[in-house]
Parts: sequence; C-alpha cells; structure tokens
Amino acid sequence: MKRLRLSGVVLCFLFAVIGAAAAESTAKRTPAAYSAYNALVAPGYNWTGFYVGANLGGSFGRSSTDYTIAGFPFGSTSQRMDGVVGGLQAGYNWQRGRGVFGWETDIQATSQRGSSTLTDFIPGVPGTPGIPCIFIDGPNTPCRPGTGIPGTPGIPAVNAVIAYENKLPWFGTFRGRIGFTPAERWLVYVTGGLAYGDVSTLETLNVNGASVFLNSTALRLGWTAGAGIETVIVNGWRVRVEYLYIDFGSITDTLIGIAPITPITTRSHVTDNIVRVGFSYGFGSH
Repeated sequence: MKRLRLSGVVLCFLFAVIGAAAAESTAKRTPAAYSAYNALVAPGYNWTGFYVGANLGGSFGRSSTDYTIAGFPFGSTSQRMDGVVGGLQAGYNWQRGRGVFGWETDIQATSQRGSSTLTDFIPGVPGTPGIPCIFIDGPNTPCRPGTGIPGTPGIPAVNAVIAYENKLPWFGTFRGRIGFTPAERWLVYVTGGLAYGDVSTLETLNVNGASVFLNSTALRLGWTAGAGIETVIVNGWRVRVEYLYIDFGSITDTLIGIAPITPITTRSHVTDNIVRVGFSYGFGSH
C-alpha cells in the first residue's frame, strides 16, 4: 500500500507539470498556430539522437523475509532499505511526429541497507535429584548398595536472536522508452525493462552467547517500470524527473545454525522505489 501511495504521488506530480507546460505553450499561440498545433505535426525540436548524462535521487526500498527452522515456518520480518542513489545514463531516441521511442541503460551506486531481528525463547526443563539407595528393610536398617535411583539432568533454556541485513551497493537497468511531446521541447514518457543488481546478505544467529553467521552476495535479475518528464533547457542540454519501481525477486539462503535452532532457511523479496533528477546532453538533437 505504501508503494502504491508513493507511485501515485509521483505520477500526479509528473502529470501536473505536463499540464502546466502544455497550458503555457497554448497560451502563447495565435488561433492559427493553435489549429496547427492540434494537427499532430512534429514540433520544431527533434529528440532523435544519442544522449548521455548523470542523475541523483533517493531510493525507498524494502526487504520482506520469511524464516523456516528445520523445515517449519518460524517467523517473518520486513525492513526498509532507504538511501541515496546516483549514477550515469545513456540512450538513443527516435522521433516520429509527436511520438518518441528509444532505449536507455543506466548504472547506479546506492547507500541502501536495511536490517531486522527475530528473537525466540524456549523455556528450560529442571532436572530431578537422584536417590543414593533405598531402605528396603525399614528406615533404621542399612541402605542396600545398588538400589538407588539416578537423577536426571535438566535441559537449559534457549535464548536465540537472528539478525538479518540486506544491502544494495549498486544496480543497473536496460529499458525501452515510449513517449510524446505535449508542448515545445517537453517530453513525457513511460519506461520499462530489465533490472539487475548486487544484493548482499549478512545473517547472524546467537544462541545462549554462541554465534554463527552467513555472508553472501548474489547478482539478481529482475524487472523495472516507471515514468518521467523531460525538457530541453538550453541547446542540447536536458533535465528530467523520473520514477522507477524495481523488483529484484526472491533470494534464498541457508544458515547452519546451533542446536536446536538449525538449519535456518531465509527467503527475502527485495523491491525498490526510485525518485531521481537527471541531466543529459543530446547529440544531433535540434
């Protein structure tokens, strides 16, 4: 639900900017120019060509983790993975009329990380004292050796803490873009495609003071989709605001724990919401 609210806010902002740009452009036209504008002819600026640039923004991710111990469900946690994201992008546009089509690739570094803990307590069982021997012939007679009953040892209580952490140090995407030009030098678009990233996991189990840990790194493949708005500010320089949703799928790890908490299997689903501002320079656009 939080992802849906964030996506709605971003999309409402983008459409508001588009409406303002279109209204400003329309207000400056004469009636004859307004008719020509509605004829869906190509605007003066052409977006066709290669471009390169950089971006900076915020990432609002989440990792949802399910735990099983010895094959039985044990619990679940959910942790935020917020941070700063920045990187480089490059792509190519083709313009036909007011339609703009193209592809884009980007590589990003992030400071995203999130952690959570799961605890468990198993009560101990007290032991029973032993009886050295039994007075078979009465209380005042000698105790017969070998007739005693041994005591039973107790079972200590178990205090277990599972600490779990995910990091996303970098990721990249390869996406298609399709959009249209609602006003001179303005482009609104949707985008989607492949996402990939390096997801690292640190899992630590502490049982009554003894600890074991698992540190793993996995290159994950997933998908991404989003939308943005872009405008030309001067010559070939452009600025954009963009939103991306990314799903890296599920990551499964197994930690050989400490008895009786063993083995521990975790399955994490990692997603991300990216809001960023980007600058780029278009080669050949005019």
